[in-house]
Amino acid sequence: MSQQAFITATSDQASGRIAFIQASWHRDIVDQCRLSFVAEIRELGYLESDIDFFDVAGAFEIPLQAQRLAHTGQYAAVVAAALVVDGGIYRMEFVAEAVISGLMQAQLATGVPVLSAVLTPHHFHSGEEHQQFFFQHFQVKGAEVARACASTIRALSLIPALPGTNLSPRVEMLTAS
Repeated sequence: MSQQAFITATSDQASGRIAFIQASWHRDIVDQCRLSFVAEIRELGYLESDIDFFDVAGAFEIPLQAQRLAHTGQYAAVVAAALVVDGGIYRMEFVAEAVISGLMQAQLATGVPVLSAVLTPHHFHSGEEHQQFFFQHFQVKGAEVARACASTIRALSLIPALPGTNLSPRVEMLTAS
């Protein structure tokens, strides 16, 4: 999908806050996602002050934080960023699957979109080549998740809330711009 296909928001349309949750492991790499997200979401009509930033220990802690933030009714969307790598102690696939499944469950349970920039490379090592690759890759992913976030908020705002949903009045108001 080309960048032109994404909906941009005017200052009147860019309503609702965004929660950005970031795992602390590999912070120098994952920070690139956050910085790129902020730069891109600003281009799409949001202000940096529309975003609340949350740090968690690791990727495994993100789904609970996302669900609790979504339940507050203060956020039009929640974004998660982490790098899950094979540390040699446990199988990273189990962590990655639990995180992505948890993020999906959180958005389905709350009606608030939870977007993922949680990446799990097949092979990651601390060599300069991999560090540089993922440093740049997270810059790309930050911009992509910003466009997906703005587009999803706008698309959901066009759908009327169904009676009997578990969306709080605050969430309905935030997504209906």
